[in-house]
Amino acid sequence: MLRVEVESVRSLRFDDGSAVRAASGVAPLGDGWLVAQDDAAHAAWLRETSVQRVRVVPSVDGHDVFSSAAGTKHLKPDLEAACPVEHEGRPAVLLLGSGATAQRMRAALVTLGEGPQALVADLSPLYAQVARVLGLAPANLNLEGACRTGDVLRWFARGNLAAGVPSASVDVDLGPLLDAVLGRGDPSRVVVRTPLTYDLGTVDGVGLTVTDAVALPDGRVLLSAAAEDTPNAYDDGPVLAAALALLDGDDLQAVVPLPDVHGEVAKVEGLAVMEAGRDGARLLAVVDDDDPERPSSCLVLRVAL
Repeated sequence: MLRVEVESVRSLRFDDGSAVRAASGVAPLGDGWLVAQDDAAHAAWLRETSVQRVRVVPSVDGHDVFSSAAGTKHLKPDLEAACPVEHEGRPAVLLLGSGATAQRMRAALVTLGEGPQALVADLSPLYAQVARVLGLAPANLNLEGACRTGDVLRWFARGNLAAGVPSASVDVDLGPLLDAVLGRGDPSRVVVRTPLTYDLGTVDGVGLTVTDAVALPDGRVLLSAAAEDTPNAYDDGPVLAAALALLDGDDLQAVVPLPDVHGEVAKVEGLAVMEAGRDGARLLAVVDDDDPERPSSCLVLRVAL
């Protein structure tokens, strides 16, 4: 029986006091965790005693943060998936854009030398393939999560039931994908296969759709999901509920609500495993409140499997 409890809540601020914005993905990096911000050119490196900025994409027309209010939302990188990988035998993090616009069809490979550094690549031909395999128009592509199972990356599209688009996933081999990011391979030649769709249910008529995924050591996958009332893959909307789901292979075994945090729906957009066994796990989860003035929250979730 899948059960979820919130063990702790932390408000995320950089060392200079500014808010970590729009947390959208999280993965281990060195002695801490790399948190993607979907509306900024920097990620946050969360460590025990500090939260540092890490540039992951270049500035755009002098902008490092992007918003509807500033008229720059169309420029944002929308890095939504954070997946632990290896580069030259050392741990690294692969950040992936959501698609739908040219700015969102990029990847950043973050490695750790004397400090974190990122290599950015345009993967537009690969995103076009994903859209074709899922039978989507490019404007409806919204890839929000990814998890690694062995040498395969399973990439999850959030979907939007109001637009007739279910949550879905595709598989890509991790080696060719990393070669494309590193400039050693052609993104158009990365094979996209195994399209799957997921029905996570509805809340008050709004579909629960996938916001992230993380693989457990035994191969099962935990999904975070949100019921967000929006007509498309571009605009934000009110979030009615959030949930966690368990996959075993292609079988959806359970979907349970996520507890509210401080009386509000916790729109979890990033998951990472802190520790896990057959009967349970502790997850690090980051929350995007869709409000650039509010610091994102970081939760520790205790999950009974």
